[in-house]
Amino acid sequence: MTNERIAKAFEKPGAFIGFLTGGDPDADTTVECIKAIEAGGADLIEIGVPFSDPCAEGPVIEEADLRALDAGMHTEGIFEIIRRARAEGVTAPIVLLTYANPVFVYGTERFMKTLARAGGDGVIIPDVPFEESAPYRNAARNEGVCLISLIAPTSHERIKMIAQEADGFLYVVSSMGVTGVRESITTDIGSIISAVRAVSDIPTAVGFGIATPEQAAQVCTAADGAITGSAIVRIIAKYGADAPKYVEDYVRSMKDGAAGRERLSA
Repeated sequence: MTNERIAKAFEKPGAFIGFLTGGDPDADTTVECIKAIEAGGADLIEIGVPFSDPCAEGPVIEEADLRALDAGMHTEGIFEIIRRARAEGVTAPIVLLTYANPVFVYGTERFMKTLARAGGDGVIIPDVPFEESAPYRNAARNEGVCLISLIAPTSHERIKMIAQEADGFLYVVSSMGVTGVRESITTDIGSIISAVRAVSDIPTAVGFGIATPEQAAQVCTAADGAITGSAIVRIIAKYGADAPKYVEDYVRSMKDGAAGRERLSA
């Protein structure tokens, strides 16, 4: 299954996806930063639902989750952030990153229905193995929402199995471990993308450790897009309510890298 907004995000090579934690430091700043990410040229926006045990996250995003939770953010508040962003003119596709527990507590079918009605396009649930994802995928598909699958540097046969069932786009994990800025990307991304291409034409985007325009350019020589989270979250942590203008400038530089403009001007 695909989604019109997500499909449009990958129409041109070098898509850029920007992540932030919903509610860090507050809902108003999150909405303004979402608008700034789009203004900077991002093709898709990923919002993290704050959770007390974010097993896939490094310290930067984990600390952002705790700040958001301490400020009172919750799942319904994230849906309201999406509604506000849409009402204030954001048109880019929006994908949530959450964990199985918040979805289960909210109710899987209710979660997907509310996400769709709020204006969301997809959801990533990193602690649900592919083999156990069918109930979530079916509930999402019923509402026109894409359950975005992750693939890690693992066997090509497993990559192909996941790619054949994937919706929206494939989130390619650049390296094993948790999220966070990395000095270099050493995984053979091209080999992973080739395994996907053998069975599917679904777009691929690489995340975990993408923090510089050069890294975005590097992964986009093979993949269809680059995903950045921790670097954006650091900017928000540093500047708080004043972060949107800095986020927009940073995202613009990353989009230039992903789209090849950074390479052409170098």
